[in-house]
Amino acid sequence: MKGTAEQKPDDQNQRELALLKRIARRDRDAISHLYQLYHPRLFKFVFGLTHSYAAADELVNDIMMIVWQQAAVFRGDSKVSTWIFGIAYRQAVRSLTRGKKTPAQPVADEPAYDDSIEVERRDWVWRGLRTLPYPQQVSMILVFYYGLSYAETAEIAGCSVNTVKTRMFHARRKLRDYFAEAAIDGAVEDGRQHG
Repeated sequence: MKGTAEQKPDDQNQRELALLKRIARRDRDAISHLYQLYHPRLFKFVFGLTHSYAAADELVNDIMMIVWQQAAVFRGDSKVSTWIFGIAYRQAVRSLTRGKKTPAQPVADEPAYDDSIEVERRDWVWRGLRTLPYPQQVSMILVFYYGLSYAETAEIAGCSVNTVKTRMFHARRKLRDYFAEAAIDGAVEDGRQHG
């Protein structure tokens, strides 16, 4: 079953490595294919960091341009995805430190009129994540949303595995407190509406 979720991660990495080799030889079809593979994940990742559709769109294009320019120097010490997400992380940090971030309200993936519990829960989690310091936010997103290991997350963020573990510990504690407080506030608010 080619191209399904049942693919082994090593098989996927081998296909992406082959694409990178073609990109290093300036194969435009290969970069187009890699762009299609990575655009959704990169956009979601960068948007989660910048909270801006325009900034995320621009950054994804910048990231893929760097991949195009640097494909020949990829050493293969990590997975292709780890390398690309590392580029994405560094570009997002640069963008934010240069003041390119444009504040935006949290936006759910679904239309505003959809009041399903899943949409509400996802929005609640993202609001909680946005209360965390940036390094903790990135660690949580990479580990929980993208399923990366602590080692891969450390490589992307340019820190040690122990630093990622510490960030995750503090992030979980802060989120637990945030969710407990938000649940209480929500219950009080519901009581006012129904009382």
